Amino acid sequence: MVSILWLLIGIVIISAISGSLIFEFLTPNNDSMTSLEKKCEGIAKEGFRIHVMYPDLQPDQLPSADMNRLMYLDEMWIKDCVSRLSAESVFNIIQKVEHDFYSGE
Repeated sequence: MVSILWLLIGIVIISAISGSLIFEFLTPNNDSMTSLEKKCEGIAKEGFRIHVMYPDLQPDQLPSADMNRLMYLDEMWIKDCVSRLSAESVFNIIQKVEHDFYSGE
């Protein structure tokens, strides 16, 4: 009877530790999300700056260097930001970049 009790206690402890490790592994690290958001904010700022420099032109009407840079930034934005962040985070980044630009920050 005592050995069965010790066995059950051991199973409960192992299950709790395993569950904790699995939960920690599956939960995204806030530091990595923060650095990804900062990277995405930088991408958005640079892309927004190019869009503001040429407000009435389509991408294929831009000077070739700016068009190539804008295409590269768009690709990075989609691959690194839109596909990896929540929609709320993406919209927050966009609003922050626009706010900072128009407020002069």
